[in-house]
Amino acid sequence: MQKSDCIIGVEHVSKFFGDKAVLNDVNLSVRKGEFVTILGPSGCGKTTLLRLIAGFQTASEGVITIAGKDITQTPPHKRPVNTVFQKYALFPHLNVFNNIAFGLKLKKMPAATIGKKVKQALRMVGMTDYEDRDVDSLSGGQQQRVAIARAIVNEPEVLLLDEPLAALDLKMRKDMQMELKEMHQKLGITFIYVTHDQEEALTLSDTIVVMSEGKIQQTGVPTDIYNEPINSFVADFIGESNILNGVMIKDKSVTFCGHDFECVDEGFGEQTQVDVVIRPEDIYIFDISDAAQLTGTVTSCIFKGVHYEMLVQTHEGYELMVQDYHSFEAGREVGLLVKPFDIHVMKKERTCNTFEGKLTDSTHVEFLGCSFECREVTDIAPESPVLVEIDFQNVILEDNEEDGRLTGEVKFILYKGNHYHLTVFTDWDEDIFVDTNDVWDDGDRVGITIAPENIRVKPRPLS
Repeated sequence: MQKSDCIIGVEHVSKFFGDKAVLNDVNLSVRKGEFVTILGPSGCGKTTLLRLIAGFQTASEGVITIAGKDITQTPPHKRPVNTVFQKYALFPHLNVFNNIAFGLKLKKMPAATIGKKVKQALRMVGMTDYEDRDVDSLSGGQQQRVAIARAIVNEPEVLLLDEPLAALDLKMRKDMQMELKEMHQKLGITFIYVTHDQEEALTLSDTIVVMSEGKIQQTGVPTDIYNEPINSFVADFIGESNILNGVMIKDKSVTFCGHDFECVDEGFGEQTQVDVVIRPEDIYIFDISDAAQLTGTVTSCIFKGVHYEMLVQTHEGYELMVQDYHSFEAGREVGLLVKPFDIHVMKKERTCNTFEGKLTDSTHVEFLGCSFECREVTDIAPESPVLVEIDFQNVILEDNEEDGRLTGEVKFILYKGNHYHLTVFTDWDEDIFVDTNDVWDDGDRVGITIAPENIRVKPRPLS
């Protein structure tokens, strides 16, 4: 992107509340006139990023620019942006006209100019003839239009929208999505939109920014985000996905679910552990025949309005979600087929847990703030810095926190076809990853134990 095309620049921005990093080294460029959606789960930092751009909060580190000008420390009212909030923040004692005109009156514009601009804004949001109405008498959708009109009447260079449709019912939300898209095209100004709704992001955006844990995971056009997710978090968060452990045998050949498949991916090396993503709509389902790559039994079939959603338990022990226009009832034996270009291979973010630690003696190592017993280590001197490795399946979670050597909270659950891959945020402020067949819920408090024989201690490389 050329500098002249960039309206907003976020460079190495971090935001701390105490010791906690809510945003961690975020970099983002937004083009003039673009509709950018910042997408992610609750607590990922998306609203904080929007508030930093708006000026309601100040970055702890980094620089924010608008049209090339550093506005990191500029107060909100001096920034060429306006914000539309989830709760609208309309003034209940003012009618529609005066709500929209509020910012213009602060600028001491002539009354005739204000009247002209307010009528133009009302026309833009489809609310002509509503200027004398009391805002409390309006529906949620109408109040949202007034809030948008109040923002656009100031002719900002950038319109910031913080989950503006979250309070509306489903039908009104769908209608407002289309109206927002049309409004963006008419106005030609830059929209930055925050939401946790994946479908909303895919519908509205020129560009989607996917966030998790204060970091940007992937930025791209909706089709790339959906069809080419960069990691398992993005693949799982955007739409439905079958995410499976695989091994890249060689270029254009991958094994998963106990079988070898042709694919189109290259450059992963040979015999490399990978994640494999297959969208449910890309799996062909039919009565068993010689064409089947996998066979299995349908365990559930639900009509979703446009298609049927089926779960199939393969004979190799993997559960796959399949979406098709034809129904295959529970109990039916079926064949499955996936074409090479519908198999998406991703690099694994990690293949085991790795922590920095210290060997205290030949059978004890410190990491994650605790001392653990380990297998005897004879080739590393006590008090030496070490790397500690634990395979995902060797981390045991306990219902009772007091039964664990360490405690933490389950915060991300990924189903991998025949097991769950969990992210557990330990009370030492570091993640530990767990493969398990047990069912846990997001937010569960757990105890964590690791058997001594499952702790590998290695010398820490010199930096």
